[in-house]
Amino acid sequence: MFQSVEMAKPDAILGITEAFKADTNPNKINLSVGVYKSEAGVTPILASVREAEKRILATETSKGYLPIPGDAVYGKLTQEQLFGEGHEVIESGRVMTANTPGGTGALRVAADTMKRCFPKSTVWFSNPTWANHMKIFASAGVPMKTYTYFDPELHGLNFERLLESLQHIPSGDFVVLHGCCHNPTGADPMVEQWKIIAELLATNGVIPIVDFAYQGFAKGSEADRAGLLEIAKACQELVVCSSYSKNFGLYKERVGAVSFVGKDAETAQKIFSQVKICIRTNYSNPPAHGSAIVSTILGDAELKAQWTAELTEMRERISGMRKLFVDTLSGLKPDADFGFIQDQIGMFSYSGLTSEQVASLKADHGIYVVGDGRINVAGMTKNNMSALCKGIAAVL
Repeated sequence: MFQSVEMAKPDAILGITEAFKADTNPNKINLSVGVYKSEAGVTPILASVREAEKRILATETSKGYLPIPGDAVYGKLTQEQLFGEGHEVIESGRVMTANTPGGTGALRVAADTMKRCFPKSTVWFSNPTWANHMKIFASAGVPMKTYTYFDPELHGLNFERLLESLQHIPSGDFVVLHGCCHNPTGADPMVEQWKIIAELLATNGVIPIVDFAYQGFAKGSEADRAGLLEIAKACQELVVCSSYSKNFGLYKERVGAVSFVGKDAETAQKIFSQVKICIRTNYSNPPAHGSAIVSTILGDAELKAQWTAELTEMRERISGMRKLFVDTLSGLKPDADFGFIQDQIGMFSYSGLTSEQVASLKADHGIYVVGDGRINVAGMTKNNMSALCKGIAAVL
């Protein structure tokens, strides 16, 4: 029977890494997968993470199962990280959180819950969005549509068209919003614009699903929650899918969370009872090590301060690479205006490169970029910048 199965196409992003590893070019550059890299070109283990692991190994007494939603302390600390300590949704018991295998796991739990409880609802994604978003919800059997977001000519958010598009989403549908550092464009709404978006969704009865995978990579952990806080202020019901892969560097530990906010505590408990069924029939209960690292750091003032400083260093390095990229490329090709790269924010930028130019970068220069032109700025270094910009200048 297995012989009758057709070969599946490689993943749009992870498949690029497979091709990159097989490339024998010693000067190859991988700017596809969303993984932070240091100036040395490696994905580091944060010092705060190493210290947290030492403490865990010294005190851990059991490898028993966690509850279906994971450790309660982790859930509370995650809520405080998202909304801020003492926020109304936390104090009123209106938010309930489950530890999930990464942000992808959080999105899948949200999709399964949506399909289970609201089978007639459609989920709407920005155009463009993260390549795996629609595949996750399609696998759960959820109907999907898109709303207007990015203007390729302006290389930024088209807010007027965005509002017009959101206005047509029917009541009872769900809309996926990127909490900050929009993937793949790097174009975020301003706080005032978030307020308008939130009020529109609340008025029209549309439920936000906030994908919050990059908290701390735009302006800082507290500043980056501004959009989410506007949504929580206006919308009585929402879902937040968060990840600690990027901001804690815990990629292979797969640490995420899904948080459901209800109109009141009783409503939150009802929807969360369905969430737990979706988890139980999928992965049963979450892995413990990664979430223990996060809880150890966020629950200790000294470790949290150390982690905050490390996160600041990562964010500032990415910002520096944006400027260096623009300066280097303008020196090689003055007629090409890539100044918008500095206006975009977070790990990614929508470069405007065509699929043909992306293919030429790979074939002729050993530079790997996602087919739609998305570049992982966090993969740029001072050492590879010259070769990268020479390759881009050659294909323009």
